[in-house]
Amino acid sequence: MPSFDIVSEVDKHEITNTVDNANRELTTRFDFRGVDASFEQSEDSVKITAEAEFQVDQMVDMFYRCCTKRNIDINALDISDEATHSGKTFSKTATFKQGIDKDTAKKLVKLIKESKLKVQPSIQGDQVRVTGKKRDDLQAAMGIVRQADLGQPFQFNNFRD
Repeated sequence: MPSFDIVSEVDKHEITNTVDNANRELTTRFDFRGVDASFEQSEDSVKITAEAEFQVDQMVDMFYRCCTKRNIDINALDISDEATHSGKTFSKTATFKQGIDKDTAKKLVKLIKESKLKVQPSIQGDQVRVTGKKRDDLQAAMGIVRQADLGQPFQFNNFRD
């Protein structure tokens, strides 16, 4: 029986490349000359640090641009609203959403079931598996998921006939 998995993940190498590009752009910007500012990566998060809060906000915009250049969907990013002040620096943390949480998975399953397609979605950990008899029904389910705005990007893996 044909099936596919709906996942939400960001390539860690692309995150590393994005951070490197952002740091490189930071060194070329005239308004950041002589300013202690940096992007630091740790696992699935990036710490954005600068001497002033408005500089951190500028760096967030710069980071969004770098993500877009590397084809990382900015919906996968979750950036804290308030800048944290410690000592003489301000910082914000940008975390990348990896996997589908339970609430979003339930919304996906509900969305697919409401479409009245002859497919069966099921939650399996941090992904959703969709099975059906016809390939066309599975592709229609993919189209429905692509059009849904659930606050994070989705990819489709393991399409099997």
